[in-house]
Amino acid sequence: MFSTEFFLTSLVVVLIPGTGVIYTVSTGLFIGWRASIAAAFGCTMGIIPHLTASVLGLSAILHMSAIAFQVVKCAGVFYLMYLSWSMWRETGLLQVNSPDSKKSLLEIVVKGFLINILNPKLSIFFLAFLPLFVSPNISSPLFQMLILSAVFMAMTLIVFILYGLSANYVSKYIVSSKKVSTYLQKSFAAIFAVLGVKLAMTEQ
Repeated sequence: MFSTEFFLTSLVVVLIPGTGVIYTVSTGLFIGWRASIAAAFGCTMGIIPHLTASVLGLSAILHMSAIAFQVVKCAGVFYLMYLSWSMWRETGLLQVNSPDSKKSLLEIVVKGFLINILNPKLSIFFLAFLPLFVSPNISSPLFQMLILSAVFMAMTLIVFILYGLSANYVSKYIVSSKKVSTYLQKSFAAIFAVLGVKLAMTEQ
């Protein structure tokens, strides 16, 4: 049911830094290791709607409907810009492991979920990605797609958690000074803004 090609391709896709990775790493750096796990969980849960849409063929509608694609894309762009503005506004206020920087884990999960669910490219990606690894001779291709989706999500969660924990581990060395912390916060804010602009410029 599984192939080496599927595992390697999935691993490469998961390892490539995107909005989810950036969010998880920044959370691990500035808030804490528990928060980074919550961020990883939220980003992984944000994949579920896209995988479900791909399995059910709903992403084909998103691919064919320019209006639906633009609506989701605009919502994603707006949210990324909001995250950028929020982090820029908080520049200098976040101190690693300080009581004041402890945000609600639920809030962190929701933010991670929204980051991925508002990216229409994910649905189209999975629509093209998953069927490549479904055996044409299998009696239940839907069941195999569900299993492949579960494996992909598990890999995503594990890799994102490792990203977040690694970021938290080095945080005490690179954000111990307020100057460095401020620079990093502004950098992450700028990255979210760039990702928002990049999403805005993508075509269906």
